[in-house]
Parts: sequence; C-alpha cells; structure tokens
Amino acid sequence: MRADLLALPRTLYSAGYIRAAEPILAHRLGIPLYRVMEAAGQAAWERVKQQWPIATRVSVLCGGGNNAGDGYVVARLAHQAGLTVKLYQHRPFERLTGDADRAQQAWLAAGGVVEDLAAKWDEADLCIDALVGSGLKGPLRAPMAEVVARVNRLSIPILSLDIPSGLNGETGAVESEAVRATATLTLVGAKPGLLTGRALEHIGTLWFAPLQLGDEMDKVDIQAEGPLAETVVLLKPDRLKQWLPTRSQASHKGDHGRLLVIGGNEGMAGAARLAGEAALRSGTGLVAVNCHRDSVVPVQFSRPELMVREWGALASAQKIPWADALVLGPGLGQCPAALARFREALSVPSPMLLDADALNLLAASPKKRTQQDCNWILTPHSGEAARLLGQSVAKVESDRFAAIRALQQRYGGVVVLKGAGTVIYDGKEMALAVVGNSGLATGGSGDLLSGIIGGLLAQGLAPMQAACAGVMIHGEAADSALAPGPRGMLPSDLLPEIRRWVNFEVI
Repeated sequence: MRADLLALPRTLYSAGYIRAAEPILAHRLGIPLYRVMEAAGQAAWERVKQQWPIATRVSVLCGGGNNAGDGYVVARLAHQAGLTVKLYQHRPFERLTGDADRAQQAWLAAGGVVEDLAAKWDEADLCIDALVGSGLKGPLRAPMAEVVARVNRLSIPILSLDIPSGLNGETGAVESEAVRATATLTLVGAKPGLLTGRALEHIGTLWFAPLQLGDEMDKVDIQAEGPLAETVVLLKPDRLKQWLPTRSQASHKGDHGRLLVIGGNEGMAGAARLAGEAALRSGTGLVAVNCHRDSVVPVQFSRPELMVREWGALASAQKIPWADALVLGPGLGQCPAALARFREALSVPSPMLLDADALNLLAASPKKRTQQDCNWILTPHSGEAARLLGQSVAKVESDRFAAIRALQQRYGGVVVLKGAGTVIYDGKEMALAVVGNSGLATGGSGDLLSGIIGGLLAQGLAPMQAACAGVMIHGEAADSALAPGPRGMLPSDLLPEIRRWVNFEVI
C-alpha cells in the first residue's frame, strides 16, 4: 500500500458529510470558520515549502467559492515569504463572498494583485489549483473546463487544494475535465471519492490535513440518512493479523478448511487451476476442483496438490456437502452443463463466492440471499456489475458507491466491486481497499482473488472479513510482484507473494 495512503485515517467521510459537519463543529468548538480557512492555507504552504523548497515562482488559480479562499491564504503566505506569486481569479472584478472574500481582502491588503484567469499565465515553478472544491455536481461548465484543460497542459508540478478541480467529491467521477494533480492536500476529512475509480488518476500523492476540526468529525450527528451519513473504512494491511486465523502446531489439513472450486469448462482449465492454487497459497487445508472432463488432466498435472473431479451430477453431489465453502465461476462458461453446475451449487446453503460466468448466469436469473442466509460473496468487475444491475458500465463507474449499494440490495450477501479502489459492502459496512496496480489488468487475476477469498471463507472467516482480507492480500501481492513493472506481469507471479502476505512476512 502506498505510503501516503497508509498515513490517512481509517475512517473516511463523504464530502457532503464534511460540508454539513464543519459549521456544527466550528460552533461547538468556538472556532470561526475563517480560522479554519487560514489553517488550510497554512497547511498548504507548509507542504509547498517541504515538497518544493526551490520553487520561487508560484501561480495560484482561484475559482469563486471557499476553495478560492484557501488559495488566497496560501498565496498571501507565499508572497510574505518572498516568493513571486501570481494569483489568477475567475471573474476577477467580482468580489467573493463570506470567508473567501475576507481571504481575498487580506491578499490585497498584503500587496497582492488579482489577475484574470482567462489571461495568459506567467511562467512558474509550481501551480496551486484552488478552482473548484468538493461540492461540484455534474460536469464543469465550458469556461472552467477550458481552464482545467490548460492546467493539464502545464509541465510544472500541480498542487490541488482539497480535491482536484473537476472531480466529483462524492463519487470520484470525472464528467468532463479534471485536474491531473501532482499532489492533493485534502482537508478536514479524508474523502472516499478521492480513492476509487478515475479519481486515482487525478489525485497524485494524497496528503491529509485535519485542521482544527478533523479529529472531532466522528462526534457529529448531522441527522442524515443514506450515503451522506455513511462512513467508509479504509483498509490497511495491519488488519490482516486480526482477520487471519492462528494455526496450532498440532493442527492437520482438516483444521484449515475444505474448498470446492466449480468451473474449468473446456478450454478454460487455467481459471479453475489458478483459483485452486490461490486458495492453497492462502492456507486452505484441502482444495478440490470440479471441472469439465477435458480440464481434469491439465489441472491435476500442473498442480498435483489439487484434488480434481470431472463435472457430472454424481461427482458434484458427492463433493458439495464435503466442502466448507464453494467458489463458483472461474472458467465456468454459460453452456447448458455450466448452467446445471450453477443451479446445483446454488441449491445448497454452503458459504460460497460467485465470480466470472457465475455472475453472468446470476444476472440472467437473479436470486437474492436473505439476511438469514446471506453467506455468499459476489466479486464483479464493472462490466459484470453492469449486467447484474441492467445498466451501462459508464453508469456503474460514474458512482461506484451507489452501484455497490444497489448490488447488495438486489442480491444480498457481501459485494466486492473490483477495480481501482476496490469497494466492499455487506449492507452495513462499506470498506475501501486502495491496493494493486495495472499489472492486474490481465486474464486470470480475478480467478486468483476468487481463490483467496474462497479459501479464507473455507478457513472460517465471516464473509465480510474474508472479502476484505482477500482483497488486501491479492492487491498487496500484486504490488510486491510489481518489479520490474506492470507490463507482462502474470497472475501466477502473485502466487509466491500470496504466501508471504498470509504469513505476515511483509507487514
């Protein structure tokens, strides 16, 4: 996990929650909100000095809201320190309002000049983005979108205050243009919208400044319902030691779970094999693969520790009760025989994970596990999620948090929405795992994740714990296997790293 993300707090708050909580906390603590704005500018200035100590020319780009006020404060501090500061304001002849106006007047009183954002910008060593804050809804309008496009053509570092301009603070979606920052300093509360989907392409290094209010954020009751009131847990690798079961020196293979992987249709033996070995590498005691008859030899020959049986009603009926948990889907296909395996597996109450074609078959015949029987885990990527919800991939990616809520409500259990900034949700708790890299963008990576989570489920972890731990192990293993780069990284390259992570060798 990236060092900057490790430094973030575990509890993330939506941008809307933070906006609603700020005045309540400020009033309770007797702190004028202008002092919070001053602290934001000071925190940004400290980062500038620390990160870009040789910068002497700074451009500060301001919009028309409180985000602009933060920009005015950091501009004044840099100017007072002797730097050459050029401040460009959208509609420069219009006064700002509230605390932002007070910050603007303090800049003017210090000898600062406000120039037109639409004019030509002087050369600079650093650009500070204070254009649009976290309250943006929808795409940027044409003038501001053009400004953001200009920012992205700069060849100097860009520091965004609170959020890269153009990014949706709630969802992380980019509906038109958004600043591609070198670094982002997010303020008061760390926001989950910065850590999933396309937002990860825009934030650069992410820093957090709680200011005077952040440490009190969990003490606010803003009487909200739904997404606004929902916090998100940022998963960190040290949780693995809490989740993974201890192993007795006197234990035997039967003590560490029995997993059945159902998949491996003709020509797709590798998917079931990868899932099976990933389960073994995660510590599962016994793993069996139930696959097409033409896949039996390839699976067993490549990994003799796996028990293998061909498809067929008798073989499956004998094996399903044997297993503590099932993984259904890797290489399953959607032919009549695959559909029979799917229906057979769903007829039993065993804990199970559904992935790949099992999700496509589920989309065709939706079924929900009730609260009393919600022991399954669904692991869709955005394409599979779109089919499960009957909507477009673009719709899913426009709000990954809304998509996972809808998936869990429709199908029950635990849902893992894979992708950049994987989101996990069980209907009560939302978790976010910012691990992994683009090397995972190859066939078979999802099969590994299925095997890891399924193996942990077989070892006795509750579904939400198994899902969270499995996502972390999978992503951290990918990051450990990254050298010499993401291109050409194979899913099988992760297998030794999975073993290291479940044994805490790298925590």
